Amino acid sequence: MTTPLAPSNSVELAEAVRSHARVLAIGAGTKPRLSKAGSDVTLLSTRALRGIIEYEPDEFTFTAQAGTPVSEIAAALAERGQYLPFDPMWLEAGATLGGAIAAGVSGPGRFRFGGVRDFILGIRFVDGQGRLLRMGGKVVKNAAGFDLPKFFVGSLGRFGVLTEATFKVFPWPAARVTLKLPTQGIDAAAQVLIDAARSRWEPEALDLLPDGLTVCLRLAGPASALAAVASEILARWPGHTLSSAEAETVWFEVREFRWAHPDGVLVKVAVTPGVLPSLMVATRSVAGVRVHVSAGGNVAFISFPAGAHTTAFQEQLRGLGLSGVELRGEGPLWWGARPHRKIDGAVKEALDPQHRFPSLED
Repeated sequence: MTTPLAPSNSVELAEAVRSHARVLAIGAGTKPRLSKAGSDVTLLSTRALRGIIEYEPDEFTFTAQAGTPVSEIAAALAERGQYLPFDPMWLEAGATLGGAIAAGVSGPGRFRFGGVRDFILGIRFVDGQGRLLRMGGKVVKNAAGFDLPKFFVGSLGRFGVLTEATFKVFPWPAARVTLKLPTQGIDAAAQVLIDAARSRWEPEALDLLPDGLTVCLRLAGPASALAAVASEILARWPGHTLSSAEAETVWFEVREFRWAHPDGVLVKVAVTPGVLPSLMVATRSVAGVRVHVSAGGNVAFISFPAGAHTTAFQEQLRGLGLSGVELRGEGPLWWGARPHRKIDGAVKEALDPQHRFPSLED
């Protein structure tokens, strides 16, 4: 693969876009399938666009360049007792802010607080004509104009190249408790996810671990209140409270995908708790498959071992009416029954009329 261009600032980035017929932005490569392009595509690395531009702890907002590692942002926020509640993924692996936005991948905290899309306030980007544009704002109460920044979440670089972004943040919770709830199988696990999501307990995270049997439920708030809520939950379902070290290990392994096949295919699939049993049956067509279900049963990360034959599964996924995107591997980018929205095409045509960036179908 040709060495990617690495503009050192937004002006150089805009010039690079104008100077090439087809381009694709890449970040740290933590989701390598999203950086894969044809031989006629010039890769533009945003890694040199690095650093926090503004941080207003009293306003609970920050602005950082797109190539800034999310781990650096998380560390700066932690010093002021703040964090990004959607649990950004691949922190240790070096995921960048721009990559997190383009991939649209959120962690377990998405269940209670929402995902990347719910925290992004504004963006600066280069469009398909090489124009450096700014959309959105730098304050939480911003209702002016069309909320274009949200279209960049999960856009995979189809609309433009991000140069910087503004996010809102939250204060760290006073305390956290993680409960481990074993079940008898996927049907029982799915029911726990459904019942817990409908309860008044307001879990911060609600995930089904890759063993397909264990639900991990995370609570956040005042320590005294958490003890009472935890007791109530454990009276409803068998289980136990994890120690702080055990809980940290569980959520670290989830965030960094330590459970997944390191050299295999990784696919993110949008689901609902009710369809999980059918999805799990479909995954059995592939030997060695591993599945982690996050966000209360609304997203499944499916890991296939290297060399696995997934054609039958892809057909089953389409039959279930589910859609997914490949994050790692050499297969198709889009899996299953991918929905098509006219508004996406309209935004694409407005921002990239010369089709410099990959199409919405690539």
